[in-house]
Amino acid sequence: MRPRLAVLPALAALVAAQVALTAGAPAHAADSAVTVTVNTRAGLEVVDEAATGVNHAIWDTHLGSDAVADLLKDAGVKAMRYPGGSYSDIYHWADHTAPGGYVAPNTDFDTFMRGVRRAGGQAIVTANYGTGTAEEAAAWVRYANVEKRYGVKYWEIGNENYGNGHYGSGWEADHHPDKSPTYYATLVRDYATAMKAVDPTIKIGAVLTTPGEWPDGITAAGDSASWNEVVLSIAGPVVDFGIIHWYPSGDTAAQVLAKTDRVKDQIALVREQSRRLAGKDLGIALTEVNTSFGRNTQPGALFAADAYATMIGHGVFNVDWWNVHNGIGQVREIAGHTDYDDYGLLSSGGCNAEGTVCQPALNTPFAPYHGIAMVSKFARPGDQLVTAASTDPLVRSHAARRTDGGLSVLLINQDPDAARTVDLRLAGYTAAAGATVHTFANGDTGITTATGSSSTVTLPPYSITTVLLKPSGSVGGPAAPARPVAGGITDRTAALSWPAPPAGVKYEVHRRVDGAHTEQWGETTGTTFTAANLVPGTEYTVNLVARDNAGRVSWSSPPLTFTTGTPATSTCAVTYKESTNWGNGFVADLQITNTGTRPAAGWTLTYTWPTTWQQVSSGWNATWSQAGTKVTVGNTATLAAGESTTAGFVGAYQGPNVHPVKYFLNGTLCTTR
Repeated sequence: MRPRLAVLPALAALVAAQVALTAGAPAHAADSAVTVTVNTRAGLEVVDEAATGVNHAIWDTHLGSDAVADLLKDAGVKAMRYPGGSYSDIYHWADHTAPGGYVAPNTDFDTFMRGVRRAGGQAIVTANYGTGTAEEAAAWVRYANVEKRYGVKYWEIGNENYGNGHYGSGWEADHHPDKSPTYYATLVRDYATAMKAVDPTIKIGAVLTTPGEWPDGITAAGDSASWNEVVLSIAGPVVDFGIIHWYPSGDTAAQVLAKTDRVKDQIALVREQSRRLAGKDLGIALTEVNTSFGRNTQPGALFAADAYATMIGHGVFNVDWWNVHNGIGQVREIAGHTDYDDYGLLSSGGCNAEGTVCQPALNTPFAPYHGIAMVSKFARPGDQLVTAASTDPLVRSHAARRTDGGLSVLLINQDPDAARTVDLRLAGYTAAAGATVHTFANGDTGITTATGSSSTVTLPPYSITTVLLKPSGSVGGPAAPARPVAGGITDRTAALSWPAPPAGVKYEVHRRVDGAHTEQWGETTGTTFTAANLVPGTEYTVNLVARDNAGRVSWSSPPLTFTTGTPATSTCAVTYKESTNWGNGFVADLQITNTGTRPAAGWTLTYTWPTTWQQVSSGWNATWSQAGTKVTVGNTATLAAGESTTAGFVGAYQGPNVHPVKYFLNGTLCTTR
């Protein structure tokens, strides 16, 4: 992202353009009943050591101060990124300069590392691609890891380099003669080779566009494909992770908070691209994230908690908030409290240009700080997230199996007006009666902790709640599911790495029916299984679950997802053909054929978009409508046996334009051609 200092005119104009308010929430609105079901058998991803992170910037005088380091440690922050967004592409570490930018005193690399060590975290360093060289980056690795022995593991090559003007909008410095993704990817290979020659243990990251966000999916003039396709094809085989950034747009809290629904599609597409183009599963790091509404008030905290937990659950190994300190923007009341439109987690203590409004004292935590702190209380490194489902879309739920045998549940009430009473239902886990309950409600200045029930919890309006449960096994009941334990699976190393689980152990195979329930398919003792009676054209998610001799869950695989093909034969067939595409819109035709022996007197075709950002704008030769991701195409004409008809439409999208995988004609699943 371009530097977000309050003194930048471009940022001031951007901030001034954002308008929307939310009314203050009543403190004690009527409760509504909600059921949250946690399925401890349906494992998601394990929390990485670097999962919870933040950004530092060299224009922040307080970057390496003890006070800041201690606040980050208190919030459970485990990763700190340096030297700061777009400044990375003008920063020269050896002489601590950034031509064209401001470098604050006491922000050099050693000062930054002192703060990282005091906070008990690790560094993520962005090497200068825009105005630097591979040799400069390699020298930085040598200084950091050979001379100073800092042990910096993660190194990015540049920051948002697709923003160099190649796609029409330019904020990122890039002095190379060629601004194309091909040139970037080719130099990334040079950077990776030079840097790993110094320290082969480091991990190198390449910049990717975020699915669903500009300029993802666009092919610029002279390019053979989009940014991600080119970068992953050329640099993917030599790098270790892909870098995405995410600043979801929205003029209201409700609009922004709903954007976390996109995360599953976003991460799935990055994984699919890396497997197909790089030939391997790359790690994924979200090294910048923030919200466009309520940055310092409760909407920002709710978004932070949900975004971090959702990203981590889908396997993003590092999530970094932008940023620790930033500066005052457009001041307004949001959710009953003053919002300074400051991207920072902590107050900079400054005032607006007129001097009429000032922030709280320096380093006062804003609401998102507590949202991130709540995520750290919810899931620690080594814990494994499991699925959780809520009956209320305004109550977001996440759950994690803890390495100590406990179970934690993160509950986010996005309703600004009403409390919720949640009935907790646990599948595969028996909890002791009592629980520790952490709460951060609208207007609070810190997280409160109390003792509560393991089955029922009340969520205040606009609040974040973490419920920490202990297994009833600790008081005589069955033990909790946990990582492999002695006496169960003996090969601890192999047990944590699918597809090579320990040999000789029998696994239960569970199919994910929805976000909270599973049905057992059968058992297997190897790394393959056979499933029968699958519905064609349907996505399935499965988990392998191992139990020890006492019947306790001792290991579960990460989720394994696959999609079955369409049926070999059917009474209908559909051909999808895209004729025109201009980057965020397209024209396509559907040819619909009645391959049966009977006429269809009036027909309705339905399909579902694979992502949440695809939309039918208009259509012809039929009546087109869309609800959510489901599209309905209807025509009153009779479609005779063996006859075909064509219906076309104009579509819009904000990322990869993924074709639907199955179509239903009058309720019958069709073959695709």
